[in-house]
Amino acid sequence: MATDLLNFDPARYLRIQSGAVGLAEQIDGVVADALGSGVTKVVFAGAGGAGILMQPAADLLRDRSTFRAEVVLPAELVVTDPAWLGRDTLVVIPSLSGTTAESIAALDHVKAAGARVLVLTGHEGTPLATKADVSLVNFAEDDTSCESFYLQSLLLALSVMARTSALDDHAAVVAELERLPALLLEAKAAFEGQALILAEAIAADSWHIVTGSGTTWPEAFYYGMCILEEMQWIRTRPVHASDFFHGTLELVEPGTSLLLLKGEDATRPLVDRVERFVSGLTDKVLVLDAAQVELPGISPATRALVSPVVLAALLERVSAHLEVLRDHPLTTRRYYRRMAY
Repeated sequence: MATDLLNFDPARYLRIQSGAVGLAEQIDGVVADALGSGVTKVVFAGAGGAGILMQPAADLLRDRSTFRAEVVLPAELVVTDPAWLGRDTLVVIPSLSGTTAESIAALDHVKAAGARVLVLTGHEGTPLATKADVSLVNFAEDDTSCESFYLQSLLLALSVMARTSALDDHAAVVAELERLPALLLEAKAAFEGQALILAEAIAADSWHIVTGSGTTWPEAFYYGMCILEEMQWIRTRPVHASDFFHGTLELVEPGTSLLLLKGEDATRPLVDRVERFVSGLTDKVLVLDAAQVELPGISPATRALVSPVVLAALLERVSAHLEVLRDHPLTTRRYYRRMAY
């Protein structure tokens, strides 16, 4: 069934996402070494979309453990030189290309301060990969990197939690994640018809409000900025569901397009609230709900963790149709090469 998907290679997809989950043991080893050497905090420092994808892992550590974790912007980290940076810090730098200029500068800066650096990348032998203390490579490309980075950062957070007594069933959760790549492939195939409908709706408007909460907010931010804006030149207003009622609600009128991303964590009611408010104000409300996806064998607790992974898998199908409908390949950029990324 998955072989009928537009511009999609199922074997490649399965290989890449299975490769991400297959890094579980190596990631756990990195965490064990870091904690054993006195690391007391983990900082995720990715540029652009790669950095956004680290947010669910950092939030998981913040909310479910006492281990300090945060997401920082590489360019800002270099110019502010935060006082907390030092030998007790594990800095995780995701970069698909391994050549991101801002990330290279950040790596040099944090290493000079004595921090340990783990790079997650899609390519070996790149500047980031060779400069890191540890580099974990899982080949991916733009259309597959989202789920890969989500899974790798989740595995790191789970390992930290397990090794700091904040998670008892680490092995069981990892075992469930190992089943996920094949299930995501099935989900993509089941969603293909809906993906076309959603792509047609997005293509029909020149701008969209995109919202989510909890684990789905980073995906809303990522899809609005990195896919619709960067890759399709469609104007968006990504806004957290919590902030929707502190300004963005005033933009809603008949004909306003909204894309709501729903997950399965405790923050889901925040997106439900947005949906209730806009109903009747506009007829252009697009809802993508991770809870509607069949994931046999995945427990409710794990489903809550992987909502952004599931939504990323479905939205890739939307993007595949969108570039055809708009005759605008996802690889087309105006200024990308000028930024030296």
